[in-house]
Amino acid sequence: MTTRRIYLQMKGIAEARELFFSRLAWESLAASEEIPTLAARGRVTAAPVWARWSSPAVHLAAAATFGATPERPRRLALGREAIPVNTGHLMPPGADAVIMVEHVPDPEADPITVEAPVFPWQNVRRVGEDLVAGEMVLPEGVEITPWAQGALLAAGVTRVTVRRRPKVIIIPTGAELVPPEELGGELPEGRLPEFNSVILAGLVEEAGGVPEVWPVVPDDAASLTQTLKRAVAGAEVVIINAGSSAGSEDYTYQAVAALGEVLVHGVAMMPGKPTLLGLVEGKPVLGNPGYPVSAVLSFEQFAAPLIAALSGRRLTPRARILVHPSQNLPSKPGITEFVRVTLGRVGEKVIATPLPRAAGAITSLVRADGLLEVPASSEGLEEDRPVYAELLVSPEDLEGTLVVLGSHDNTLDLLATLLRRRDPRLRLSSGHVGSLGGLMALRQGRAHLAGSHLFDPETNTYNIPYLQKYLAEMPLKLINLAWRQQGLMVQPGNPKNIITIRDLTRPEVRFINRQRGAGTRILLDYLLKVEGLDPAAIQGYEREEYTHMAVAANVKSGTADAGLGILAAARALGLDFVPLTPERYDLVVPEATFHDARFQTLWEVIRSPEFAAAAAALGGYDLRDCGAIVWEQK
Repeated sequence: MTTRRIYLQMKGIAEARELFFSRLAWESLAASEEIPTLAARGRVTAAPVWARWSSPAVHLAAAATFGATPERPRRLALGREAIPVNTGHLMPPGADAVIMVEHVPDPEADPITVEAPVFPWQNVRRVGEDLVAGEMVLPEGVEITPWAQGALLAAGVTRVTVRRRPKVIIIPTGAELVPPEELGGELPEGRLPEFNSVILAGLVEEAGGVPEVWPVVPDDAASLTQTLKRAVAGAEVVIINAGSSAGSEDYTYQAVAALGEVLVHGVAMMPGKPTLLGLVEGKPVLGNPGYPVSAVLSFEQFAAPLIAALSGRRLTPRARILVHPSQNLPSKPGITEFVRVTLGRVGEKVIATPLPRAAGAITSLVRADGLLEVPASSEGLEEDRPVYAELLVSPEDLEGTLVVLGSHDNTLDLLATLLRRRDPRLRLSSGHVGSLGGLMALRQGRAHLAGSHLFDPETNTYNIPYLQKYLAEMPLKLINLAWRQQGLMVQPGNPKNIITIRDLTRPEVRFINRQRGAGTRILLDYLLKVEGLDPAAIQGYEREEYTHMAVAANVKSGTADAGLGILAAARALGLDFVPLTPERYDLVVPEATFHDARFQTLWEVIRSPEFAAAAAALGGYDLRDCGAIVWEQK
């Protein structure tokens, strides 16, 4: 019988890290080794390094000299009073100064005429001018750079004692995982690709360690315990990925407790709560969460500083910048939450647009420009209220970013790719807050442009009545991106025979909706009104997602039978599609943005054959008006 290990004494991040680090025997874990100086770049010295000989070891001719007046020249006989010598060569015996050849009118004459007076040892690199034998070249605890390697070799140091890079064994767990080397064909049903070990191995190297990934261990307490015992004997640090949560098949706690001591089980952070920290035979063991974002953020808080300290490195804190959230970000009190965001400067503000907050959304880390930290003492962050974010990109990247907020469309991702291809300095940061949310963002100066497909039943038109209502004082242009098909996304084969909007009210049909303010949600409400249907009769009407792809994913996974969305999203996930109506998707572009050189480049991309071909390949798009200015407001 299995039991669950509930997080009874969850600790804050700082408290957990301090407890963990205070119990480590740092002296025994942080070893040193002697390696050739030629192989020492990037390593950290474990002791002071002393010069074996002076640098330079002999007197050398130097290349510089002072000017002199030609009124009082002196003539020197070659070979006796003056001996030619090249810069950097040894000084001839008995010589004690150097005259630059350009200060000699005729170097080929004998005797030569000298017009530059010199003094003893002038223009000569004397023995020990740089380093004297026995002098310290490098202190302990510094990283060896290429120029430090040169200094060591100049001082005769061919081998150097450095901190050994700690060996870190990574143990992935889970019977459902398929190792990376076996991912060539189709993924077997019920199996998942194992990629966390690849991420963790890269992070270990960046922190200064030497990663070693072991084979996947199935969900079995005895197997994991035996594997952990062998790993501890062969490494300074062990990371067990997954199995550290409180589920009935999470065995990391049992394995660590059986062989050593669990110090922390559960950290008050999100993502990353299932983190486990323990000791086995004096070696640090980290139970790293299985969801990829949790795994990365947990690693950054606990494994990275540990590995860096053992290798003698210092982690450089990320740069921080003041940003303005594009929307409210509620969060659970008592938990420190890390929110991945895209960033872009709009006027004087840097706008932070949140990415999906799920712990398994690995692409949110790929797309993120920064991290917002929501303190445990807070209930969240307020829209447009400034807060600091950690930068994951260079500050220069923000200046080339166009921020588009509003309705989601798959072609925005295409535009982002093609824009970057056209000009690597430019980026498109899109946030999905619904069509009305995009208009509000423009009114409040939080976006460069907005995506909108708001249908007005009274005029039977798109967007214009809403712009006249909400942005009446703003000069702008409405530029069409595409006409697209809206319809019902259903499971392959349409097993529940969903044909019309009316079918959504059948008791056995589960629906997944878009959020309030989304153009798709407004369209659904209009279609329900036309049919005289009560939204309360639809099972799942209150369940909301923020993108067409998220709706499609719910249908694909079986948590819903239908969702209203675009054909491109249905095709992307292999769903069937019941078309209902075409709609116009436009970009709302303020006049100031329209004349911005960054947008002009984007507009070129929108009207390019490359974009047309890529959008057509997605399916469900009609580009007859693509790039056209369909309406202007002065």
